[in-house]
Amino acid sequence: MAENYDLVILGGGTGGYVAAIRASQLGLSVAIVEKGKLGGTCLHRGCIPSKALLRSAEVFATAKKGEEFGVIAKDVALNFERVQQRKQGIVDQLHKGVQHLMKKGKIDVYEGHGRILGPSIFSPMPGAVSVEYNNGDENVILVPKNLLVSTGSRPRTLPGLDIDGELVLTSDEALELEELPSSIIIVGGGVIGIEWASMFIDFGLDVTVLEYADRIVPTEDKEISKEATRILKKKGVKIVTGAKVLPESLEKGEGVMIKAEHKDEEKSFSADKLLVSVGRQPNVEDIGLQNTEIQVEKGAIQTNEFYQTKDSHIYAIGDVIGGLQLAHVASHEGIVAVEHMADQNPHPIDYTMISKCIYSNPEMASVGLTEDEAKEKGYDIKIGKFSFKGIGKALVYGQSDGFVKLIADKETNDLLGVHMIGPHVTDMISEAGLAKVLDATPWEIAHSVHPHPTLSEVIGEAALAVDGKAIHN
Repeated sequence: MAENYDLVILGGGTGGYVAAIRASQLGLSVAIVEKGKLGGTCLHRGCIPSKALLRSAEVFATAKKGEEFGVIAKDVALNFERVQQRKQGIVDQLHKGVQHLMKKGKIDVYEGHGRILGPSIFSPMPGAVSVEYNNGDENVILVPKNLLVSTGSRPRTLPGLDIDGELVLTSDEALELEELPSSIIIVGGGVIGIEWASMFIDFGLDVTVLEYADRIVPTEDKEISKEATRILKKKGVKIVTGAKVLPESLEKGEGVMIKAEHKDEEKSFSADKLLVSVGRQPNVEDIGLQNTEIQVEKGAIQTNEFYQTKDSHIYAIGDVIGGLQLAHVASHEGIVAVEHMADQNPHPIDYTMISKCIYSNPEMASVGLTEDEAKEKGYDIKIGKFSFKGIGKALVYGQSDGFVKLIADKETNDLLGVHMIGPHVTDMISEAGLAKVLDATPWEIAHSVHPHPTLSEVIGEAALAVDGKAIHN
């Protein structure tokens, strides 16, 4: 049996289902093939559940220091079963919302594993999709005019460091913990690793982070990394940078022990569990790429700026193409790809204008170039910084660590980058993102009057600081 569509989407994660909705808006007939649940990693094993746990951890940590706010809460305790129930309730609610959007957009959803076929009786070109249903029903063939591959990614591990789901975990297994261990080693101090470190320390665990690079969150501005290290260490996280983990040294018993090379010597680290957080790898296996002209380099599908592959009617977006593996990036890539299919002449994405967020406590957020990147590109720069310690609302919140840093071109006054660490900066970075899109200058940001008292005042002060005019410095 064969079904014809204008567009078939392989993978119903954030990028895939957003692309489907945009295609439906443009009047295309659309089908999604998803072997798991609509919403994909972001909704079920990433963004949403991890942030729900982070919020519970933040509330627990705040409750324990309630006396600082004049609130005496005796015998504050953590009910982790309830924490997990809350997390799952949020996920389930959003999942129902996505299902409703599919029905509203008249988007057909095939629950099963899709594989791309080569030229066949169904189509003279590669791109038809054979769906192996989850329930064992007879396969169906979907024949699209265009195909969009959005199969996402999965947690990566180190060679020799096998995931058992009990003592050695990835984020997938950590999200499903039924009870918390008393201690954990986190291999990897990037974005995901630091979010988990922050969560676990706020839940009261003993936390050790082993990072191969010379600093945690190494893709962020160096000053942000330095401040994050200071704050996390103050909270009790043990951070070891320049640590080369030795997978073959792993020993399991009631807990785990692993060795790492650090400063020319081997050191041993022990804990109840070990979380491997060394990035994610695209899902390119067993989806039929061998039946196409699609090129794969370093494990990721190669595309042009409109997300066309070597087979021009087959597009790919999101984690499966590498690049910025962020849900909001995948969504926007999906919209650009669909609009290109539909001859809407979309603008290619400028990735220097993409805001990036880290939802640890403290939060971090950035858009544009770091200080080092700006210098490497030959810019003569000027910098404005302002601390949350000078912001009344931050003191009211009881969270005054951190700062905002603006980087501008000294010659043109153009904004090059904005970097933040502190309370609720992930909710404030969009102002900087809009400033980048509009090619705003620090002067223009500063003259957007920021209401008082708000946390966002820190952005205005940092913008004034670029030219040495900060008021509360």
